[in-house]
Amino acid sequence: MSVIGIDTSNYTTSIAFFDGVGGENCSRLLPVRQGELGLRQSDAVFAHIKSLPELSGRLFDLMGQQNITAVGVSTRPRAVEGSYMPCFMVGYSHAKMLADAFHVPLVEVSHQQGHVAASLWSAGHLELMDRPHLAWHLSGGTTELLLVEPDGKNVRCTRVGGTTDISAGQLIDRTGQLLELPFPSGKHIDALSKEASMRETFKVKCPGLEFSLSGVQNKVQQFHQKNGVPAETAAYALRCVAGAVFQATQNALKEYPGLRVVFSGGVASNSMLREVIAPLDPVFSQPQFSTDNAMGVAVLTHRLTQE
Repeated sequence: MSVIGIDTSNYTTSIAFFDGVGGENCSRLLPVRQGELGLRQSDAVFAHIKSLPELSGRLFDLMGQQNITAVGVSTRPRAVEGSYMPCFMVGYSHAKMLADAFHVPLVEVSHQQGHVAASLWSAGHLELMDRPHLAWHLSGGTTELLLVEPDGKNVRCTRVGGTTDISAGQLIDRTGQLLELPFPSGKHIDALSKEASMRETFKVKCPGLEFSLSGVQNKVQQFHQKNGVPAETAAYALRCVAGAVFQATQNALKEYPGLRVVFSGGVASNSMLREVIAPLDPVFSQPQFSTDNAMGVAVLTHRLTQE
C-alpha cells in the first residue's frame, strides 16, 4: 500500500511516494535570478505549475505498478491560525486532482510537520513521532525551536525559542549574495567554508532560548570588507549561526531535560552546524531530507491513513 505526498514550498517543488518502509522523492529548486534573494509568490506559483507535471511523470515511472491508497499535501507553512502562502495552493490543486482520479482520501498537513516527519524517518527515529521531543526548524524563512508533541498520528509543534528577527537561512542567503553565489546559497556556503582556515567568530548573545541574527549580518559584512576571502567569510557566517543554535540548544536541554533534539529544514543539512551540535547527541536527518521535500508529507499521509 503506497501513498503520494506533495510539497510546493517557496524554494522547491517536490512529489514523493512512500510504502511504509521506503520510497522516492522527486524535486526541483525554483529558478531564481543571479543576485536575487527568492521569488515573488506569483513567480513561485508559476514555477510550481510548470514543474509538477514533469516531476509527477518521473515519480510514476519510478513507482511502477503501485496500489495508491491516499494522497497527501502540505497546504500551509505551519499548523497555526493565519499561516498561509499562495504557493502551497499549487500543490493542493495537483493533490486534489490525483486523489479524485485514484478515488482515495486527500490528507492535508503543514510544511513544518512534513519537515519533522522527513527528519525522523530518514534518521531512523520515527518512534519520536509518538513521544515529546525538541525540534529545530532551520530554513530560509524559519529558525524556530519547537516542542513537538504527539497529536494522534500527527504531531503538534509549539514554538519555544529561535530567532527574534531574521532566520538562519536568510543570513546564509544574504552572505551568499555578498559573495555572488547562486540562490539558495546554503550548499554553496557549506562547500566554500570547508576551504577556510581561520577560526574567528562573533558570539551571539543567547541568555535563554531566543537570539537575534540581524546584527550578525553587519558583522559578516564588516568581516568580509576586512578579510576579503570568500571561504573565510562563509565559514565566519556559519560559525556565528552554529554557535547561536548550539547555545540555545544547551539552554533548552536544561529546561526540557531528557528530550531528544531533532534538526529539520534546509540549514540543518549544513556540515559545520552538524559538527558543532554533535556533542549534544542530536538527531539529524539525511542531508537530502533536511532540505524541502515531499517525503515527510508522504510519511505523514501513510501514518494518518493506515489502521
